[in-house]
Amino acid sequence: MSGFGEPIARREDPRLITGQGRYVDDLGAGALAAAFVRSPHAHARVVDIDVDAALDVDGLVAIYTWEDLPGRVGEPLPLLIPHPSLTHGRTGHPLARDVVRHVGEPIVMVVAEDRYLAEDAAERIQVTYEPLPPVVGLREAADATRLVHDDVPGNVGAHMVQEVAGEGGADARAAIDAAPHVLEFRLDIERSASMPLEGRGVYARWDTDDGSLRVYSSTQASTSVRAAIAARLGLPPGKVEVIAPDVGGGFGVKIVHPWPEEVLVPWAARLLDREVKWAEDRREHFVSAAHERAQVHFVRVGFDDDGRLLGLDVRILHDHGAYTPYGIIIPIITSTQLLGPYKPGAYRVEFTSLYTNTVIVTPYRGAGRPQGVFCMERTMDRIADFLGRDRTEVRAVNFIQPDEFPYDQGLIFQDGRPLVYDSGDYPELLRRAKKLIDWDGFEKARTEAAARGRRIGIGIAGYVEGTGVGPYEGGHVEIDTSGRVHVSTGLTSQGQGHQTVFAQIVASELGVLIDDVQVTTGDTRRFGYAVGTFASRAAVMSGNAIALACRKLRDKALRIAGEALEADPRDLDITDGVVHVRGNPAAAIPLRTVAVLSNPLRYAFDEEAKRATQFAVSGSMDDPPIAPGDEPGLEGRDYYSPPRSTFAAGMHAAIVEVDPDTAEVRVLKYAVVHDCGRLINPRIVEGQIHGGVAQGIGGALYERMVYDGAGQLLNASFMDFLMPYATEIPRIETDHIETPSPLNPLGIKGAGEAGVIPVSAVIAAAIEDAEGIRIDAMPISPDEIFRLRQRAATGDAELLKRSRGRPVPS
Repeated sequence: MSGFGEPIARREDPRLITGQGRYVDDLGAGALAAAFVRSPHAHARVVDIDVDAALDVDGLVAIYTWEDLPGRVGEPLPLLIPHPSLTHGRTGHPLARDVVRHVGEPIVMVVAEDRYLAEDAAERIQVTYEPLPPVVGLREAADATRLVHDDVPGNVGAHMVQEVAGEGGADARAAIDAAPHVLEFRLDIERSASMPLEGRGVYARWDTDDGSLRVYSSTQASTSVRAAIAARLGLPPGKVEVIAPDVGGGFGVKIVHPWPEEVLVPWAARLLDREVKWAEDRREHFVSAAHERAQVHFVRVGFDDDGRLLGLDVRILHDHGAYTPYGIIIPIITSTQLLGPYKPGAYRVEFTSLYTNTVIVTPYRGAGRPQGVFCMERTMDRIADFLGRDRTEVRAVNFIQPDEFPYDQGLIFQDGRPLVYDSGDYPELLRRAKKLIDWDGFEKARTEAAARGRRIGIGIAGYVEGTGVGPYEGGHVEIDTSGRVHVSTGLTSQGQGHQTVFAQIVASELGVLIDDVQVTTGDTRRFGYAVGTFASRAAVMSGNAIALACRKLRDKALRIAGEALEADPRDLDITDGVVHVRGNPAAAIPLRTVAVLSNPLRYAFDEEAKRATQFAVSGSMDDPPIAPGDEPGLEGRDYYSPPRSTFAAGMHAAIVEVDPDTAEVRVLKYAVVHDCGRLINPRIVEGQIHGGVAQGIGGALYERMVYDGAGQLLNASFMDFLMPYATEIPRIETDHIETPSPLNPLGIKGAGEAGVIPVSAVIAAAIEDAEGIRIDAMPISPDEIFRLRQRAATGDAELLKRSRGRPVPS
């Protein structure tokens, strides 16, 4: 059956790797094309828009500015996730109204017969600007000598404090003051962004006769895009269809809904009664899609002689860019997931989320967790260094123990529910990670490398990841009269292997062959209620919903088969799509026949259908053909809505080499031990981890968004934005433990972001171990390491690391 737990190959890959994928830009060959005039300024007033020169372009169809947008179409885009602490939430208009607040903000939409003509027309449009002083970076935002929004004092969009008392009721600051040892320091993570192979894209067509709209979007949330479009265009939701075809990567950037283009393209298609399409180019992705990561952490920690945390106080500055369409989910996640697998004693966390004249910030794979893990794991390393203890010993003494679950951290998580860890075994994760990386044998390897003039170091970091956030997902499963099993769920797919893992769940639950199972995701025609694919939630949410739907279908199938076989349904099993009496294989009926019997017919369309007509079906003449409360057909539909998130966890370790001359960093070995509850498909989980680690190495050593003081993105192309090649990614050793979640029927937890979360912390620790120099900011480049070496050579006390008595390399 190739069911639950088996490491089968992904079923979708042959189609995708042979060029048979079907992406937004593959559709609508005859559609009109849209292009946008985008702001070249980070902050400016729009004084005038002159379109006269563009009117001479042959093939031009229409030009729109904000003044052309009627009613709700032109209103500010929605603030998707309001929060009481988000006191000054602001969103942009689909087309800039009076002021632009970041380079790349759309101002004019051009529609023409093809994209070339649309861009020709866009280049001829003259926009007159009155430049305004921009706010770039957290320091300028916090200083607030200039404002991004005139009506937002201090550039502060949100401010939030959460605090948990320690033993004896002491607050964090008091506990730290009373601690035997106190450390205080600052940690920085710079801005980065996801780079999916496929950028954003929208294709829309309007049916005048039917009054309906069909939209194809490269999105992570098709049902949410449908709701947004319906609301903006004043259409009944049932008249709007949104389909996510193959999506070439999401990583969070495609969870925003609606993007301006997802409103404007369908609106133009309806207005013009023509098909309209827009596909983002790479420059547009850099300057108008979302970024993430940029935060500053101010840490103060108190601990005892064993390294046990007694109090932790963290103050976070978060850069959310020019607008806040996705609310303050990222800093909430950072501030709560920062705690990782540890008991912090008393804990106080405060964050301030600030506006800057840069591209908006929304979740990017990891979604605030890489920053939080960097903060906590660097803190653990600082404590170990101060005490001269092994870094793994300090972590172990602070672990939540296996017999302490469920463990309430006393905070409120991103889903508005208590931060209660459901299950885990953190000591076992550490034990296995040390074995995989050969932690105890590393000093010998270091000595041998040093004898050959090589400089190597080792790092380790743990994390806990909240996965499967609500509120719900649904699943529908149907068996047709040929025995095929059709599965649909509303969330979308961007390469996670949903068509494989969901089919495995169905094969296990129903006892059918996996080759008979077909899975559809992200199509509102097939499933209308869903939330979306993000936060490592697909397997937890839709997987459990599909399993529950299967169980409904199975109960009905066994009941109908029992009537046909004159057997008690409790004595029946299903194997390879055939229902049979347990212990008597000859008494059997295929599920395809059960599907026929489940739908009493008046007409016979084929030979198989004759078995279900009103004269062929036997039974009491006093009973209706369909029992009260029953439905025709062999199908099941159900929803899964969790009481709170479930928490995956892991431990990563790495060995790096830093060149003594060039300061280039090479990752020699990388190990991951991971716990996502029961594994549906170990092969796919490992693939997710490997991809995440690659993305994490990019974030640690290569990828950053570099703005100048005028708010210009200086590396907005693949010529200048560095990403790791396969040659920069080492072999990744993985191991798994399974602590099933008690919160859902399948006992699973999410895995999609596990690989990326702790990588910056691990790499920073390993470089620091190799160099004996503090690494407090990521990503880090060879020239930065070189400058740190120079500073260390001058005796900069803040930069030097004790490193268990080892001398600092010259």
